[in-house]
Amino acid sequence: MSAARDNRSMTRVTVWNEFVHEQENDAVAEVYPDGIHATIAAALEERGFETQTATLQEPEHGLTEDVLDETDVLTWWGHAAHDQVEDDIVERVHSQVLDGMGLLVLHSGHFSKIFRELMGTTCGLKWREAAERERLWVVEPGHPIASGIDDCIELEEAEMYGERFDVPQPDALVFNSWFEGGEVFRSGCCYRRGSGRIFYFRPGHETYPIYHDEEIQHVLANAVEWAAPADDPGTSSSGNSEPREDIDTSDDRTVH
Repeated sequence: MSAARDNRSMTRVTVWNEFVHEQENDAVAEVYPDGIHATIAAALEERGFETQTATLQEPEHGLTEDVLDETDVLTWWGHAAHDQVEDDIVERVHSQVLDGMGLLVLHSGHFSKIFRELMGTTCGLKWREAAERERLWVVEPGHPIASGIDDCIELEEAEMYGERFDVPQPDALVFNSWFEGGEVFRSGCCYRRGSGRIFYFRPGHETYPIYHDEEIQHVLANAVEWAAPADDPGTSSSGNSEPREDIDTSDDRTVH
């Protein structure tokens, strides 16, 4: 973990968005005229976080080494341009997550290069666009990400995601969704990779005003707080180690 991240005084969030639909589709631009990233960043800033945004079109997709070194939690929204994200940037983000940076992967970000690399699976799922009702049921009410949320969040219009969601078993499942068409989906999945915490949160289709919803914004703020690196994460050593007890170390069969 970088010294800069260790010495933070306020949780610093970089909100990443591919920013394609908002510039190409009038229906999306009407809902998010300044981009999904601007809406999320404003909501988090209102809740006390230091925010900045980055998009696909910027040099290095806005995710330079300096930017990531100064980021405690990265949020990721992508859909139409997963394949346009450069592999070296993905590896840069991956390294930062292992080193302690938190990562929130949102909605169709399940197919992003970074999420699939961290999960080691296809991250495939069923889907349907029918503007149907979704209920996000809280299945782990004691989890910090669910703090302040009642039994469920109800969204009048949502894109359906359905099981099976091809991801590893979550360390914790915070939300489980039911859709008007009958499907269910694991919508709030927590993971740890290396020293970094990862939260996948399903809601957020680009043509629906999901990220304007106060309860969704509250969950995002809770998730940022949960995913932020600990003030004192502790340390451990690795590599060749001297024995703690008095033993014969003269074995010459080693190939190292």
